[in-house]
Amino acid sequence: MNREKSIVRASFIGIISNVVLVGLKMLVGVIAGSIAIILDAVNNFTDILSSVVTIVGTKLAARRADSGHPFGHGRSEYISALVVGMIIFITGLMALFESVPKIITPELADYSWATIAVVVLAIIVKLALGTYVRRMGRKYDSSSLAASGVDALFDALLSFATLIGIAVTLIFQISIDGILGAIISLFIMRTSFEIMMQASDDILGGTADRELMRKIKHQICTFPEVSGAYDLMLHNYGPTDLIGSVQIQIPDSLTAKDIHRLTREISHRIFTRFEVRLTIGIYAENSDQPEKRKIKDYLLTLLNDYPEVRQMHAFYVDDDEKLITFDLVVDEHFSEKIKRQITSAMRREYPNYKYLATIDYDLENVD
Repeated sequence: MNREKSIVRASFIGIISNVVLVGLKMLVGVIAGSIAIILDAVNNFTDILSSVVTIVGTKLAARRADSGHPFGHGRSEYISALVVGMIIFITGLMALFESVPKIITPELADYSWATIAVVVLAIIVKLALGTYVRRMGRKYDSSSLAASGVDALFDALLSFATLIGIAVTLIFQISIDGILGAIISLFIMRTSFEIMMQASDDILGGTADRELMRKIKHQICTFPEVSGAYDLMLHNYGPTDLIGSVQIQIPDSLTAKDIHRLTREISHRIFTRFEVRLTIGIYAENSDQPEKRKIKDYLLTLLNDYPEVRQMHAFYVDDDEKLITFDLVVDEHFSEKIKRQITSAMRREYPNYKYLATIDYDLENVD
């Protein structure tokens, strides 16, 4: 079963389960005169909306790329996760508004064994549903489905709080529905904020998975011609659509034919193993020439005096142009003054060359 069908199937299971629970809770809630159970039914109705949003988002995300959206529609899933987060927040806010008056003026409801049985059934169903939906969301990297699973688990907690309230009412003839509802509603809203922040981060383009970046760089460096992989950038266009670029350092003795073969092999291996489409650029590296190696070693020794510089790469000595180029990966404390100090020191030691230093800020903190 493919990803889209699995997500839609899990969402439909959620819809069917919640339709049954809404009907049962509304029935016993009205009969018992329990606002808590009626509110719980309304909460389950919002879960139906969440599942519908997840299905719509998944269907939109599965659409093929077109001229207006050349990278596909995968980010539609993040928008649906954001909507689900908003629905969860509204649910928590409704629960809070409903709980406060019940704290001020508590009312005893008329609970029966049928009412208790429905609430217990709701807890069992929601625990099973939440566990299943969240697991499917994680398995298929669907943030909206995972959010729906978390919401279902909180619904089980809400129903359990309702059950505690029923027990306290029947035993002590006092109502604590309002207090329990207020506490749980705050937890629900907190969770909704986390879901919305994650979805917003995905939409805006947050930091890529550092572990994935390390694995990709390591895999690229297993090719014997590659002495380093740098400036890796990954762009997320959906849970299963990663597009990126990387610079590889290779000997300047390689021919265009060699480079063509190498970059094609790297792109194929990275896509096969990680499902990431990479565009590959190159940094030329001087072949084994002692004098040029001596210049590079001097620069590396010089950089030891500058803790703001975290890495140097793309070093190349062009004798035809009398030009030395290199990239410096720096932290936020680096300044143009430091760059001038470094190039001035190089110029004093090797005055026959011009120097071009490119600055890259270490935003990813990936070696």
